[in-house]
Formats: sequence, structure tokens, C-alpha cells
Amino acid sequence: MGRLIVVQFITLDGVVADPDGSDGTPFGGWAMRFGPEGVAGDKFRLGEILTTGTLLFGRRTWEHFATLWPARDDAFSRAMNAASKAVATTRALPEAAWSNSRRVDGGLLDLVGHTRASRDVVVIGSGSVVDTLAAAGAVDEYRLLTFPVAVGDGRRLFRGGERLALRSAERVGPATLSIYDTRV
Repeated sequence: MGRLIVVQFITLDGVVADPDGSDGTPFGGWAMRFGPEGVAGDKFRLGEILTTGTLLFGRRTWEHFATLWPARDDAFSRAMNAASKAVATTRALPEAAWSNSRRVDGGLLDLVGHTRASRDVVVIGSGSVVDTLAAAGAVDEYRLLTFPVAVGDGRRLFRGGERLALRSAERVGPATLSIYDTRV
């Protein structure tokens, strides 16, 4: 049985919105202030999951990533581009926008349940998808890359009442990668 893993860039005050500044918020770009080494490569330690699992995106995150990743050619980018990708959207996806991408047919929880029966599912960003899955109790693990900055405003990952168990923490460049289990 696979796991449902949520990976997020996050601030000390729990904000996950606009880490690269692409949304144009006044506080945006907070992760990029630490330079490319803060966000480049396999910071979330996904490793083999990129080959054996499925990446799940909301439409907006997928559209943004589809403009960034296909042109990149380092080892991690090749793995991201080759990974199986599912997109939660009611609209058709543009042909050949990002390799191995498919639209989710049916309900999000059905897709996750069916896919998780045989492989890991990794949600990257995609706030509305994360909210839906967290509300349904479907998240097994959070991998959070916490940057040493508090922005004071913006969308937060947690709404309150969540209980997590810390599995590991390590310094990764300017940030800390913390892995939490939800099954406490």
C-alpha cells in the first residue's frame, strides 16, 4: 500500500503561499530569497518515488510547473519530467504541455484511493487539493521544507487541530526538512 505524501515549502509562521513570487503577492518570493540552492534538486528526498509513484497537482500548480520543468535538463528535472503526473481539473490539459500528465477522471478521493493501493502519491503545492485530502483524513505524511522567515500573511498549510508525529528533521541548505506522520 502506498502513502499520500504532501510536500510543501513553508515559512516559520506556516505560510505556504507564493514561495517563488509567481503569484505576485506582497510577501511572495520568500523561498527564492535564499538563492537557487535553497530550492533546487531533490530537497524533499523523493528519490525513487519519482519513478515508482504519481505526482498529484491542482490545475494552477500544474500550469505553473508546466512552464518551468520541461526546459530543464539536470538529473532531478529529468526525473520530474519523466514522473507520472495526475492533475485535478475539470478542463482538458493542453497537448504535450508536460510529459506524462493526465487529467484526473472522477473524484479526487477515488483517484487517491485507487492509486495509493499500489503506489505512493505525492502532492506538491496545490492548496485546494491538499485541503480536500487533509479534510478527508487521507494524508499519511507531510514533508515540509521550512525556511527561516516569517511573512505574517498568506495561505497557511494547517487550519488548526492537526496532530502530527515528527519522524525526522535535517538541515537542507538554508532550510530544514521535517517529515511528519499523520497516523499518531
